[in-house]
Amino acid sequence: MQQTVAYLRSVRDEAPPPPADPAQALRLLRERAELIALLYPTPDDVQVEQVDAGGVPADLLLPPGVDDRRVLLYLHGGAYVAYSPRSHRELAARIGRAAGCAVLVPDYRLAPEHPYPAALEDALAALTWLRAQGRRVALAGDSAGGGLALALSQRLRATGQPQAGGLALLSPWTDLAMTGTSVQEVQDDPTLDVARLRGAGLSYAGSADPAAPELSPLHADLTGLPPMHIEVGSGEILLSDSTRLAESAASAGVAVTLEVGEGLPHVFQVFATTAEAVASTDRIGAFLRGRF
Repeated sequence: MQQTVAYLRSVRDEAPPPPADPAQALRLLRERAELIALLYPTPDDVQVEQVDAGGVPADLLLPPGVDDRRVLLYLHGGAYVAYSPRSHRELAARIGRAAGCAVLVPDYRLAPEHPYPAALEDALAALTWLRAQGRRVALAGDSAGGGLALALSQRLRATGQPQAGGLALLSPWTDLAMTGTSVQEVQDDPTLDVARLRGAGLSYAGSADPAAPELSPLHADLTGLPPMHIEVGSGEILLSDSTRLAESAASAGVAVTLEVGEGLPHVFQVFATTAEAVASTDRIGAFLRGRF
């Protein structure tokens, strides 16, 4: 992983500044985000079905030999403004293989074109579609997708619906207000930039308060939420989003485990060939196997 982190820093340091025009900068960000699918393609033995999940386009991923009655609803990251099921197929399928389940990755609407609560509404529609088919569901998400999974759990509680079996959260972005100590203390995050992340959060929030519980689940009452497994790297500015979440969940009586990878970057699990990503995938899979 050390070589990967060094490479990420070199790419960051040598990258030209983003275009001054916000629309052009967003297009470039989204184009670059999709390149991850070329670096980490979907394995040939994983069946990919494109489905309409309650009005939301989605990828249904079926690794060989999994129980398709158990489905992991995986919400991709990207600061609510970028990435897609295509960019996250390899990671989501790898977790599904480890957990012995199918995976549904919804192509939820992105900001700024579709601010809050569009992404949350799409996640809820996808979950409702799965349950209408009699599937047993657990939730997972990375970065913004982790925050979205927590927001979805809040919405289920508020509307009196059953919770999913468990929450696997990879470097979750839980505080769009960016109040964590690691935002100031981590000085050399190889992938995340505070100003750009703050701007993306405001784009998603739209007219809403970025600190509102469904946007910043760290500030929510977590009572009654499912068991959580959280993984985060110590080298990322969002470290304290995870450590504070774990403390808050435990105080609310939620069963929670937290793994902090020393020196690891944001959503390090995406780097499929590293030993750290393999070990994390195994831990996440073991947690999810008992959560459907």
